This record gives sequence, C-alpha cells and structure tokens, in this order.
Amino acid sequence: MTRRALVTGATSGIGNAFARELAKRGFDLVIVARTTDRLESVAAQIRSKHDVTVDVLTADLAAPEGVRAAVNVVTDTTRPVDLLVNNAGASLAGWFGTTDVAAEDGQLDLLVRAPMHLMDAAIKTMAGRKGGQIINVASVAAFTPRGAYSAHKAWLVNISRWANIHYADVNISVQALCPGFVRTEFHQRGEMDVSGVPRWMWLDADNVVKASLKDLDKRKSVSIPSLRYKVLAGLAQYLPKTLVTRVARRGR
Repeated sequence: MTRRALVTGATSGIGNAFARELAKRGFDLVIVARTTDRLESVAAQIRSKHDVTVDVLTADLAAPEGVRAAVNVVTDTTRPVDLLVNNAGASLAGWFGTTDVAAEDGQLDLLVRAPMHLMDAAIKTMAGRKGGQIINVASVAAFTPRGAYSAHKAWLVNISRWANIHYADVNISVQALCPGFVRTEFHQRGEMDVSGVPRWMWLDADNVVKASLKDLDKRKSVSIPSLRYKVLAGLAQYLPKTLVTRVARRGR
C-alpha cells in the first residue's frame, strides 16, 4: 500500500524538502501551510514529477482552528497518515524580555502547542494501527541557552526522546530533527541578521532531510545532520553555560 505523509510548513525550506523527498520515495502527501497559492504551486510541481496524490490544507497552526483542521486529517482513519512531519515554524528577531509578549504567545502556539496536538492525535491514531512515524523539526538551539526559541525546541527534543521509547511497543517511531543553520527563508522572514554566520555553518535543506529519514529508519530519537553540528551539540552540553550562551548569540 502507498504510504501517506502530512508535512506542515511545506511551501519552503525544510518542509518543502521533506515533501519533495517523500514524494520521490512514493509517499502520497498532505501539505499544510498558511498560503493557498503557494501550496497549490508546490502541489502541482510535485504531482508533475511524481506519481503521487498531493492534498493541500490551508491552515495557520498558530491558531486553534488551524490546528483542529490539521488534527482532523491526522485522525481520519479512512485515509491514514503514516508519517507526520511537524515542521512549521518561525522565530522572533528580538530576545525574550524585549519582544511583545503577545508575539511570544504566538511563537509558543506554533512551536509547542501545534506539534503537541498533532503528536497527540497521531500517536492515538497510529497506536490503533500498530505503527507510524513522527518527525518533530527542532534545532541544535535546543542544546543551548538561547532564549524562548531554544526552550521551545528543547521541549520538542525531550518529548520526542521519551515518546520514541514509550511507544516502541506499538511500533511508533518519534524523532527530533535538530539541524543547525539551514539555507531557507526562515531567517529572512524573522528579519534576523545572519551576516556573522560563517559559510561552513550552513547546511542544505535536501541533505538535512535525507539525514533525518536515514536516522528515522534506524529509530534514532534525535537526528543531528552533519558531523560539524554533532560535535557542536555535544560540546554545548558540557562546556560552561556562560560560554555556550555567548557563542549561541551569533546569528541573531
């Protein structure tokens, strides 16, 4: 049977790379984003290259109604979702304590509440079918003191590690994907200054996705693409936090 994947934030960056790679591997898709025109354009491009079904869902996952719409797709047992990719995300240019707290609420909803609800729906539905996979796109920022964004991503890493163990008996794999800097629209949309980030720190979205899927096949609960970021993430957990915090400020 053809497998089906739901990918949030699928119109650009890592989400778009997931959609294209999964279609290449024969997955039917549900792609989710806020902009219908961009969704339809991505869907048409994928359909023209691969013999797969691509459904689109326009939804703002920072809003309760958008989350409910995506949850309804995940819980539809007549067209089951075998792989959930929680990728939709954004970040604020300022540091917590200087930003509008209402904007921080929106970030919390998008980066924690939405994937939590989608994970909950996926786990309950997949457990009934005795199998499924979930990828939560986090960040190496999860391993550093880096304000609210890193705290949100640390939450994703923690719950992914736990769920991958806890639900192994019903054949559900859960992964936190933790890339470093990736060449996408992410930083531009967040109006972040990345001029100080050296070239060697940038990753390609397609390579990030391939590394994630390779690790998912091995049931790894945390995927850190590239040796350079594996080393940096390891150092971040053991070096003095004051030093890690100073280094982590780069790129913001």
